[in-house]
Amino acid sequence: MRIVLRVLLLTFPILLGAAKRPEMPDIGYPLAEVKPTELRSQFNDRRRGHQHHAIDLMRARGTEVMAVTDGVIRKLYRSRTGGISIYLFDGSEEYCFFYAHLDHYAKNLHEGQQVRKGEVIGYVGYTGNAKRSAPHLHFAVSLTGPQRRWSGGVAIDPYPILLAASAPATGSGEIETNAVAATGTYMEPR
Repeated sequence: MRIVLRVLLLTFPILLGAAKRPEMPDIGYPLAEVKPTELRSQFNDRRRGHQHHAIDLMRARGTEVMAVTDGVIRKLYRSRTGGISIYLFDGSEEYCFFYAHLDHYAKNLHEGQQVRKGEVIGYVGYTGNAKRSAPHLHFAVSLTGPQRRWSGGVAIDPYPILLAASAPATGSGEIETNAVAATGTYMEPR
């Protein structure tokens, strides 16, 4: 019951359009180079019985992974599915950026650490349930909700965000995203 109520409280205003999403911070790429031609939405793809709610960026093991915005390392996490992972909050703590399947963290990275956009925070790997033959960065974005939690927020498709980061500025400062409700720890890749 508690989970259902939390999901309704988080998503109902967004689904009705009554709540205005917070302004998206200035976003960069999570890798040194992401070519727009390699990007495609994988947000609604089915993965082992659930929606992916992320984008996978294939790279060689050990490729540097960078903070996409100025913010704080909210959580360093290890799990069976996501392996070595990082939850990065933007400066307003409205958005959470999730990095999974890392090989390892950047030296001395710790929870509560302030990071700058473009700073190396980890390295691509195949930890968790990622195939050893397919090292990649699993990258997800969510709204943190009123409790500013690192999991259980509202998932946002990272594809248009990364695509917009590759395009020249339009002056509007707005990025169109597709927010959907998700429950539990949806950001945990499976």
